Amino acid sequence: MRIKPYLWALAVGVALTACQQGARQQSSGDSALAAGALGAPFSDEYYDSLKTAMTAYYQLSGALIKGDTLGADVAAASLKTHLDSLPIARLGIDSSRAANLAVSTGNISAELAGLLIEKGGLDARRLSFQMVSDQLYDLLQTTGFKGHAIYRQHCPMAFNNRGAHWLSDTTEVVNPYFGDEMLHCGSVTDTLRFQ
Repeated sequence: MRIKPYLWALAVGVALTACQQGARQQSSGDSALAAGALGAPFSDEYYDSLKTAMTAYYQLSGALIKGDTLGADVAAASLKTHLDSLPIARLGIDSSRAANLAVSTGNISAELAGLLIEKGGLDARRLSFQMVSDQLYDLLQTTGFKGHAIYRQHCPMAFNNRGAHWLSDTTEVVNPYFGDEMLHCGSVTDTLRFQ
């Protein structure tokens, strides 16, 4: 069956219009994100506590960058302590939402406990760090992080080319999965800016 030229032109025109409209919608969504449209609805007490936990997370990342297993253990223990003490019960949210947040922080804490107990070397610590990073990213998306920006970064070569993410407070890529071997391997894949 042969398509008549005027039908072909009509189909191409409709497709181009749809693509342009989709691009405009994407562009307006990008500008809203760039303007920092994500909210952080909880108390300063919660976000001050979360800031302390994130500082420990960044210390853990820094220790892995240096290949410092002792430093990684100290930072992981600090991160676990701070996550365990997040004031979730005082957030003023319904009990099911509070329970979900408690489960989320509990899962991260359990992964950190496993990292501290097993002591399987630098590679095992980096694998646990990957899981902590993914779970912490989900937590931050749920609660926000008032007044902060989080950059989710990705190394496609980590763990035999399976790839892995981590979080940073800067756009500079400093890879905790390879350290000095490939210090700047990776890219920023997402930015969360909170009001």
